[in-house]
Amino acid sequence: MVSPRPTARRRTAAVASLSLAVAGLTAAGASSAAADDDVSAQDVVDVQILATNDFHGRIQANGSEAGAAVLSGAVNQLRAQNPNTVFAAAGDLIGASTFESFIQQDKPTIDALNAAGLDVSAVGNHELDQGHDDLMDRVLAPYDAETNPYGGAQWQYLAANLKVRATGEDAVPASWIKDFGEVQVGFVGAVTEELETLVSPSGIADLEVRSVVETTNEEADALKAAGADVVVLLVHEGAASTECAAMPTAGDAFAGIVGGVGPEVDAIVSGHTHLAYDCAFPVEEWAGEAVTERPVVSAGQYGYNLNRLVYSVDAATGEVAGVETAVLPLAGNYPADAEVEKLVADAVAEADVLGAEPLGQIAGELDRAQRWTVDSETGQDVLAENRGGESTLGNLVAEVQRWATEAPESGGAQIAFMNPGGLRADLVGSGDDAFPRTVTYKQAATVQPFANTLVNMQLTGAQIKAVLEQQWQRDADGNVLSRPFLRLGVSAGFEHTYDPARPEGDRITGMWLDGEPIEEATSYSVTVNSFLATGGDNFRAFAEGTGARDTGKSDLTAFVDYMAAFAASEPLPVDAAQHAVGVSFPAGAPEAYEPGGTVAFDVSSWAMTGSDDVTDPELTVSLGDRTLGSAAVDSTIGRAADDEAGTASVQVTLPPDTPAGTATLTLAGAATGTEVAVPVEVSEPAKAEPTITVDAPETVVAWFQRARLDVTVASPAGTPAGTVTATVNGKAADTDRLNAKGDGRLRVGPFKPGTVEVEVRYSGDDATEPATTTTTVRVKSLWEIIFGSRG
Repeated sequence: MVSPRPTARRRTAAVASLSLAVAGLTAAGASSAAADDDVSAQDVVDVQILATNDFHGRIQANGSEAGAAVLSGAVNQLRAQNPNTVFAAAGDLIGASTFESFIQQDKPTIDALNAAGLDVSAVGNHELDQGHDDLMDRVLAPYDAETNPYGGAQWQYLAANLKVRATGEDAVPASWIKDFGEVQVGFVGAVTEELETLVSPSGIADLEVRSVVETTNEEADALKAAGADVVVLLVHEGAASTECAAMPTAGDAFAGIVGGVGPEVDAIVSGHTHLAYDCAFPVEEWAGEAVTERPVVSAGQYGYNLNRLVYSVDAATGEVAGVETAVLPLAGNYPADAEVEKLVADAVAEADVLGAEPLGQIAGELDRAQRWTVDSETGQDVLAENRGGESTLGNLVAEVQRWATEAPESGGAQIAFMNPGGLRADLVGSGDDAFPRTVTYKQAATVQPFANTLVNMQLTGAQIKAVLEQQWQRDADGNVLSRPFLRLGVSAGFEHTYDPARPEGDRITGMWLDGEPIEEATSYSVTVNSFLATGGDNFRAFAEGTGARDTGKSDLTAFVDYMAAFAASEPLPVDAAQHAVGVSFPAGAPEAYEPGGTVAFDVSSWAMTGSDDVTDPELTVSLGDRTLGSAAVDSTIGRAADDEAGTASVQVTLPPDTPAGTATLTLAGAATGTEVAVPVEVSEPAKAEPTITVDAPETVVAWFQRARLDVTVASPAGTPAGTVTATVNGKAADTDRLNAKGDGRLRVGPFKPGTVEVEVRYSGDDATEPATTTTTVRVKSLWEIIFGSRG
C-alpha cells in the first residue's frame, strides 16, 4: 500500500464514455466537460497508459504476433509522442512461452520487456508456474551471471488479493503510483481468484487468494487518499466474449469485477481470456459528474495489440476531464526496436542450437482436441484448442509418463494421467512433407514447456473414480469454473465409460485396466506430473493419494527418453483409440434384458477432433464372437468445451440363447481401434404359459373301477417336458412323465359313488411355467349300473 500524502485532491470527475475501437482513438465527450468546467488547455495534462497482457514469451514476430521488437518499438514511438506514459500489463508475460524464451527460463522475454520500459504488471497465474519463491527470488531478483542468470525483471509486479497466509501481509506489492509531477496515476494489481486451480498448489501453499473486488476497492481508496488522480486496476481475469453488452450480466467472475469494483477505479485493464475488447460501463456513483463511464479493456494475446488510454487531467484540481481509448494493432504498424531485435535474434540462435537435436520420427500428427469458436480478431468461425476433448497427444504424453515410471524403483506405475492445459502445441514434426516426420527437442519442449516432474502415488479404484468425476470442474467451494470440463489424457490399457446424463458425481459407469475391471478397494500405482499431484486444475483427489514421491524425472526428459526407445528406428505410430466413451441408456431402460430382447443406448465421445485425427464411420456391436449389429458414427466437431464428438445410436437384439447374468457388449471401431465394454444384465428367460388338456371334461366309471385320465400339455415354447400329477383332496394319486408328444396318462380311484374333483398339475420345465387344471370323475353306483338310472 502506498503512503498517504498529507493533502489529497478531491476527485470530482470520472471517466468519459467510449465505444469499441479497433484502431485509432475514440473520444468520449471530454472536451465539452472541460469547457463546462472552464479548464484551459494549458492546465490539462494528458497521461497515456499503454497496456498489454498474456504475452507468454512471444518474442518472435509471427503474423499477428508482432514480436518483442515491434512491441518495444511501438511503446517507444508512443512514449516519444507523450512522455507522460506508463507501460503496463495485466499478467502472464512469462510462462507457457514459445521455445525461444522457454528454453532460457524466459530470460529473453524479461530482457525484452525491460528494454521496452515496462513499468508495472499484475501477477498472472503463469508468473507463478514455478511458485511464489521463483517469482520473488529469480524473476524479480537482480540479474547476476553467477547466482541469478535467468532473472532481473525491472518492472513492478502487483497483486492486491495475494496475501501471505500466516500474516495477511502482501505476497507482492498491492499497488503502485507513477508520479508525473502535477499528476499521479495509481495502479492496483489482482490475479484471478481461480489461481489455486491453475498452478501447482505446492508452489503457493503459503499464500491466500482473496477477493479481487474487496482488495481492489481497499487499495483504490488508499491510492486516492494518497493523492492519485487516476487509478487503474490491472487484473489477470477477463471476459468470456468480446461482446461488451454481455460482460456485466455474464454471471462469471469478470462480471462480478466489472460490477463490483468501486467508483474510485477509473479503468479496468484485464487479461487471462486472451480476447481483445474496448468497452465502457456506467458507474452509478458517478451520475451527475462530468463523465459517467469507466473503460474496461484487454489487448488480446501474444503481442497482437496494445491498449491505449489517454486521460486528460486538470493539473490544478486533479479532475479527470476526459479519456480517449483505442486498441492498436501492432504488426506492420510500428518500427522494430533495434536493441530488442538483436536480443531476440540472439535468443533464437541460442534456442536453435539447443533445440535442433532430433529425437526420432512420428508416423502422423499428434494433435490436441479442437472445437469451433469465434475468432476475437476477425469474427470468423475457427477451430481452436478444446481442453475438454480427448486427444491423441494427451494420451501419448500420459503413456510416456507411465512408461517412464514403470520400473519398481520409480513406483511401478500402472496408470498415468495428463492434464490438457499442460500441452501447449500440437506435435506435427518438422516441415510439411508427408509423414513420417522428424521431431526435434525444440518441438517436444514447445508441447510441454512447464518442466514439471513426475510424481508416483497409490490411488484406490474409488479415488481414481473420484479423479475422473472431477473432470466436471468445480473449485473447492463448489463453484463451476470458466472451463467447466477438462478431459484428462490417460495411458495405454486404461479405459472408462461415463454417462453424461447422470447426476454430477455419479457419471463414471465403468473403469478397466488391461481389460480387467478396476476394483474400488484395490490400490493402483498412478503417475501424474507435479502440477496434478498436489491437486492442480481442481483434481483434488490426486492430493489424497498415499505414498506420493517425486521421481525426479521431468516430463520433457521422459518424452525425450521415450522417443529414443520407440522412435529411433521406426516412426512412432499414432494411437487413435478413444479411452473415454460416453454410454447413456434411455430413461425407463430395464434393469435387466430378456434373451432375445432389444438393447438400445446412445454413444458419445467416439471421435478425436484433431486436424489429422482418424475417425470411424461406424462402430460394431458384438457379444463374444457374435456380431449383433452396427451403428453410424457422427464425428461432427461442435462448439461446446466437452468431449461429446463422435455420437451414435445403438440398437441391437440379444441372441435368444443369451444366458442369464452379465453380458458384455463390445463396441469397436475398425479405423481408430477404439474398443470399449458395455455390460448389461440379462434376466432368466421368461417361461411360456402351458395349456393342459384332459381327454374329457368328465370321466364316468363304476364304483369299483379306477379312472384313466389322458392328459396333453401344450406350450408355445415347444413340446414340454416334465411330469403331470393327479391330486385328490390334497393327496397325490398318480404321476406320469410326459412323452415326446407332451402326453401323459394318469389313473385315479376307485372312489365311492358320486362326483370326485381331480386336480391335474404340470411340473413345468426350463421353458414352460408350471400349471394346473381340474377335471371331474363321476362314479356310478351298483343300482345305476344295473338299472341304468340313479333311482
